[in-house]
Amino acid sequence: MKQSVKSVVIVGVGGQGTLLASRVLGAAMLNQGYDVHGMSQRGGSVVTYVRYGDKGYSPVIEHGEADVILAFELLEAGRYLPWLKKGGVIIANTQQIDPMPVITGAASYPEHLEKQIADKGAHFLAFDALELAQQAGSVKAVNVVLLGAMAKQLDIDKQVWLDTIKSTVPAKFVEMNEKAFVLGYNS
Repeated sequence: MKQSVKSVVIVGVGGQGTLLASRVLGAAMLNQGYDVHGMSQRGGSVVTYVRYGDKGYSPVIEHGEADVILAFELLEAGRYLPWLKKGGVIIANTQQIDPMPVITGAASYPEHLEKQIADKGAHFLAFDALELAQQAGSVKAVNVVLLGAMAKQLDIDKQVWLDTIKSTVPAKFVEMNEKAFVLGYNS
């Protein structure tokens, strides 16, 4: 019998909360009874690979293997498009954060990035997660807004996600993060 393993790539820029998002994702999958493997790399981009399912053998996700890419920023969505498998989903925040070459004037931020990604044939969901995070009470809740949007693409009950958020984030931020998750889930 073939084992069912799903792969998620979470990409963003340092300070956007990708590591908390990865912790919540991994904990939700463990709470659902899946075997979970993950790893994180740092550089200009912050990247986390999470593989979960009946039995995962390696956290490494190669080009063309990701079922879902969760991108905290548009340029990161474009950079990691090669990791997406045919029929996979990219969920992206439309926020643009200039990388160092753009800040120094050595490069320009790519124009029409959303169209370029969509033209590659990916199932592409892009929205302003920053605005929804502000509605939830803090711009720092972008990560949980994006998790909410991704949750609809995965076979995990909404309540499992909410329970995982409650057990993962500090108590004083639970209500805001639950609101952020629901706003993302309903987006």
